[in-house]
Amino acid sequence: MNDVATLTKKDFESNQDVRWCPGCGDYAVLAQIQKLMPTLGIARENFAFISGIGCSSRFPYYMETYGMHSIHGRAPAIASGLKLARPELSVWVVTGDGDALAIGGNHFIHAMRRNIDLKIILLNNRIYGLTKGQYSPTSELGKKTKTTPHGSIDRPFSPVAVALGAGATFVARTVDADQAHMAQVLKRAAEHKGTAFVEIFQNCIVFNDGAYDAITDKSLRDDARLLLEHGKPLIYGKGRDKGVRLRGLEPEAVALGEGGVSEADLVVHDEAAEHGGLAFFLSQFDAPALPVPLGVFRAVSAPTYEEMTLQLHADAEARKGRGTLAGLFNSGDTWTIK
Repeated sequence: MNDVATLTKKDFESNQDVRWCPGCGDYAVLAQIQKLMPTLGIARENFAFISGIGCSSRFPYYMETYGMHSIHGRAPAIASGLKLARPELSVWVVTGDGDALAIGGNHFIHAMRRNIDLKIILLNNRIYGLTKGQYSPTSELGKKTKTTPHGSIDRPFSPVAVALGAGATFVARTVDADQAHMAQVLKRAAEHKGTAFVEIFQNCIVFNDGAYDAITDKSLRDDARLLLEHGKPLIYGKGRDKGVRLRGLEPEAVALGEGGVSEADLVVHDEAAEHGGLAFFLSQFDAPALPVPLGVFRAVSAPTYEEMTLQLHADAEARKGRGTLAGLFNSGDTWTIK
């Protein structure tokens, strides 16, 4: 057992060969999480990483912590059970757009509405990579893949919007190509008490290469992305000369200085607003009409599910005493089988 104060990134690297395609964005995410772990002041044996099925779900093999490579779409359910049984653990779910939003959609939303103290990291490459290039719930309209040869006619999910709609108390987005930004967002998520959801735009170099070029290419990204800052107006652009204001109830991209537009006219970000309307409003932004928001959309406090569960148990024990399994079996209606 290592002293928490002396843990390093290397202590969280397992002896397994990392088997993702060369150039896959998953490598960057793995490195940032391994760097983050020793800064949290938590003993290594008190971490658990749970995954489902998909490229991203190989994560537990590469973390020198407890973990489980579980069932397709069911990682949030397994992680929820673990957190309720062992509330002292730091439990992380690593999933993908297909794993979380298709077969696992039900487990995904209910973990968030309950506000279980889980950290849910969704690597969104807008494709099924492990099964070799089928369209996923986040693939763009018109996307041509092996299962949509004429182009997808399904409107894609916004994972951030789904998380907000499910009531997640912490919702954020980052991108694999900006490691400094990713590190900040993951740190914030780790420190949040309750369900913390982070969508990471992740490039699949084999089956969906370049999906996020507009917000990762250094020559383009400043005009295509919006870095959210709490308490500050929505400003973006290479010269920080663009912003977003409201025209009625509709967002509008504007150029600062044109037509008398100033910072005072812009929407101000409030991640801590009690009402989630502003965060959901931001979740609908998409290029090219509006910049793609990155950062923390929402961060609010609420009682966690495991805290309320423990209180329920304590209250019941105070009223009725500590029960026994035999007593439970023989209480209420019983049947005799002959």
